[in-house]
Amino acid sequence: MSEVVHGYRRPGAGTQPPLNSPAYGSTRARHPQQPLLELPHTLTETSSPLFTAARYPEVVDLTVLENGAGAAMGERIIVGGRLTDEDGRPIRHAMVEVWQANAAGRYNHEGDDHDAPLDPNFRGMGRVFTDEDGWYRYVTIRPGAYPWRNHQNAWRPNHIHYSLFGHGFAQRMITQMYFPGDPLLPLDPIFNTVPDEAARNRLVASFDLELTKPEWALGYRFDIVLRGREATPMEDQ
Repeated sequence: MSEVVHGYRRPGAGTQPPLNSPAYGSTRARHPQQPLLELPHTLTETSSPLFTAARYPEVVDLTVLENGAGAAMGERIIVGGRLTDEDGRPIRHAMVEVWQANAAGRYNHEGDDHDAPLDPNFRGMGRVFTDEDGWYRYVTIRPGAYPWRNHQNAWRPNHIHYSLFGHGFAQRMITQMYFPGDPLLPLDPIFNTVPDEAARNRLVASFDLELTKPEWALGYRFDIVLRGREATPMEDQ
């Protein structure tokens, strides 16, 4: 008897960003010009390679370097949350990668020519794995806003980029986490590529007193749902 393969609930209309978002200028040149072709996944795409902490060591604290040279400048924060599927079941042992600008709003990358200081003690990236209940946690600094030339006076809100891997290379999701109360959110074309307001708000972390460490760092919770009607919006690239 053949195994019955169940599908997943599709995201609701307006909960994911369109491939072409006119307000987000660079999508005009990047979005597909022809209808997309659906390629069925084989065993290779769904099971390989395996991302494990043994092969890809965790970097849980972005604010310190391996050589212990010094601490990163800026407001230290703790970010944590839970990774689940559409039915609330934990996604175990998933690799969660993050990268971000420093406290001054500059990436440690040769392509970033923003007139802001680099921080030699800030990693700018990290990697953690979810536990048996789907929880993850890392320490970083609150990133700064930065200009990005989408129009004459465009600034990106404070945000952290996420890349999430399941058990295979094809099981990848890229998104961004934003901070509550940021005045730039209503003006940001990337954040607003998601038409549905409730779905957009799933990209905004919440302050979490349980994650907050007394006299050390504030905590923010960012839960992520993969697939289904309550899925976290994917980044519009």
